[in-house]
Amino acid sequence: MTVYFIGAGPGAPDLITVRGLRLIENCPVCLYAGSLVPTEIVEAAPDGALVMDTAPMHLDQIIEEIKKAHELGQDVARVHSGDPAIYGAVAEQMRRLDALGIDYDVVPGVPAFAGVAAKLKTELTLPEIAQTIIVTRTGMKASAMPDGEQLEILGQSKATLAIHLSIRNLDYIRRSLEPYYGDDCPVVIAYRATWPDELYIKTTLAGMKEEVRKHKITRTALIMVGKVFGDVEFRDSDLYNADYAHVLRNKGKKKAK
Repeated sequence: MTVYFIGAGPGAPDLITVRGLRLIENCPVCLYAGSLVPTEIVEAAPDGALVMDTAPMHLDQIIEEIKKAHELGQDVARVHSGDPAIYGAVAEQMRRLDALGIDYDVVPGVPAFAGVAAKLKTELTLPEIAQTIIVTRTGMKASAMPDGEQLEILGQSKATLAIHLSIRNLDYIRRSLEPYYGDDCPVVIAYRATWPDELYIKTTLAGMKEEVRKHKITRTALIMVGKVFGDVEFRDSDLYNADYAHVLRNKGKKKAK
């Protein structure tokens, strides 16, 4: 048997990959993060499948269910939100499976920041404005941030930021980023991106706390920071510049009739 760690995407049921959905449709066991994965996705599990919400379960209980499936030779769809590689808490599960000699595979998913950019019809990397995206979080109740990854340091890049798991840490975010981005830097608060009740608040570093309080958002929100979210002037990319040559196109080559 094989355990498939599947990224379900940011929320909309049709944003899961074809591969991920087909695996769910065929696995007799489906373990999913119920607080973040739409029920429509796991409803695709085959008739008679064991479908369990792991939100109230701890790691030992989850591994125990996988062990039971292993003993029965049943494949497991282990469904996580977004992409499993980003704050998916899959590494400790894989470590346990390695110790048990249980085979597993990973199916990537659409990360939340990509879902937000699509909804906003925004490119996160604009020529000469931002060419770097930093996916990070802030240290709160969860594990501490490694040395050198604090916002005071990452902010010096002035890159586009996708800050996870930090909606209750807005004072720290503003204090850390203001010296590099300025209080008027555009911010997007994305609440439950791509879900039916999604909400996108366009604000600034200075105004984000008041807006979040006004909308009573306390969880399941992504904080996006950067000039790309504002009304910014930028030049065209060289990718499609007629005067720019690359391996697939000669400089100034006219389109064939």
